[in-house]
Amino acid sequence: MSSEEIHERLQHMREKAEKLHESAERAGDPKERERLEEKSRKLRSRTEQESAMRSGDIYPME
Repeated sequence: MSSEEIHERLQHMREKAEKLHESAERAGDPKERERLEEKSRKLRSRTEQESAMRSGDIYPME
């Protein structure tokens, strides 16, 4: 995978996390809101880990 493809993939993941966060803010059901927020948090965390690993930091963040 080229660095351009990796950058695009990470950007797509960030955008998806933001959309999940926005959906959570609009959700009327508290359980649905929490579910969407959790998905958003996990996706952001995974994106940050992949980004850090690509930049040379071999240790995943916790």
